Amino acid sequence: MSDLPPSDSNAPPYSVSELAFALKRTLEDRYGFVRLRGELSKVTHHSNGHVYLTLKDDKSAIDGVVWKGNVRGLGVRPEHGLEVIVTGKITTYPAGSRYQIVIDSMEAAGVGALLAQLERLKAKLAAEGLFAPERKRPLPSMPAVVGVITSPTGAVIRDILHRIRDRWPCQVLVWPCVVQGDAAAGQVSAAIRGFNAIQPGGPVPRPDVLIVARGGGSVEDLWAFNDESLARTVAEGTIPLISAVGHETDTTLIDFVSDRRAPTPTAAAEMATPVLAELRALISDFDRRLNRCGSRTVEERRTRLVSAARGLPRPNDLLALAQQRFDIASGRLDAALQRNTAVHAQDLLKVTARLTPDALGRQRAVKAERLADLSRRLDLTARRAPDRVAQHARLPALWERLNAAGQRRLQRDADRLANLEKLRQSLNPERPLDLGFALVRKGDGTLARSAADLMSGERVNLKFKSGDRDAVINGEGGFAPPTASPAPAPKPRSKPSGPPARQGDLF
Repeated sequence: MSDLPPSDSNAPPYSVSELAFALKRTLEDRYGFVRLRGELSKVTHHSNGHVYLTLKDDKSAIDGVVWKGNVRGLGVRPEHGLEVIVTGKITTYPAGSRYQIVIDSMEAAGVGALLAQLERLKAKLAAEGLFAPERKRPLPSMPAVVGVITSPTGAVIRDILHRIRDRWPCQVLVWPCVVQGDAAAGQVSAAIRGFNAIQPGGPVPRPDVLIVARGGGSVEDLWAFNDESLARTVAEGTIPLISAVGHETDTTLIDFVSDRRAPTPTAAAEMATPVLAELRALISDFDRRLNRCGSRTVEERRTRLVSAARGLPRPNDLLALAQQRFDIASGRLDAALQRNTAVHAQDLLKVTARLTPDALGRQRAVKAERLADLSRRLDLTARRAPDRVAQHARLPALWERLNAAGQRRLQRDADRLANLEKLRQSLNPERPLDLGFALVRKGDGTLARSAADLMSGERVNLKFKSGDRDAVINGEGGFAPPTASPAPAPKPRSKPSGPPARQGDLF
């Protein structure tokens, strides 16, 4: 049997508004004065002055509102995680069929249980050294692979991919996982361990840096990232990790353990990747500075060589005095030898009578030895002179080498100039004119790039290689019909030289 009243019952039906307001009056009469103790969350200070919040404990939650006139009279300022005792009345919001408490007064009841638990866990991990600055790993300057751990359906992953694509062309590996709820901590820990387990050189590239990202939310939404096992997993990893959980004002336990904390997911993408355009500009600047430095060094050495060459005497000047002295000495030597021979011949004649053959032989041997010694000295002098000449002859050879290096440099510059001239000729917009094409310019001087740019009856200018011609666009497309032209006068036919041809039959 159905419990519904028959359709012909005399009980009038309630409207939705009548039932909603009837429940509202019942709750306000029954719970007109209520004191509640709980932890604040989802505190929102509206622009109109009202404060909307949620009171909760470990099992239940109730929405609350503080009207603008009662905000200044509160004993504490409503903040996330604050445990308070509030006084007010229970009412409903008929438009949404929800009940809430209208708060008249509020006083602090101590630090929230969740935040107190978080502080104890934070102190424990800090004592173990997990937050120490010296264990933070530096981020790679130019990563080839970036690993991202986040939800694949949110806006966070799109922001990260868009930012990395604009800054640095690299491969991005996304490990999808939930980032809210009881299963979030376990999935994020598994993703971190999975990325760290990838071996270099395998079929899947190993990331150079990891990003754990999530959008903003309440303390409860971000509570999965305060898990102790997740924090220890981050500390045990070998790949540098950037934490980008929540917004700049949100702080979780993973922020203290990670190697770098980013205020937003977009900022994490900027921390992980450099700007390719800036690196190219820096390399170009280094190249220009290196070329300038090399050119300046070569020019300085060339100037010093030229200056040194100007200070040195010419080889001919160095050899002229020695050559002159050698010529004088050689000329005097012949005459001296002849005079010496004549003098000794006279002396020999004087003492011939007193000399015996043995004495004469001894005297001749002494003279011959002296003459041989003098000859050796002359040969030594003659040999030393070419060595000095060869020593000074190195300067022209060095000058020839420098001249050849300069000629090679000029040839390379000439080749580069010739290549640039070929490139300029290939990019010349009027080069197709040599092949019979024409440039079509509209009345304002701009080029017509398509048929849609021209209208029927519009005047255009056709530029050929040999000159310009004006024209008018006729029709909407296709070829214009040829204009009638006067038929040329018939030329007189020459008489055939042979016999007349036989006239054909028309039928």
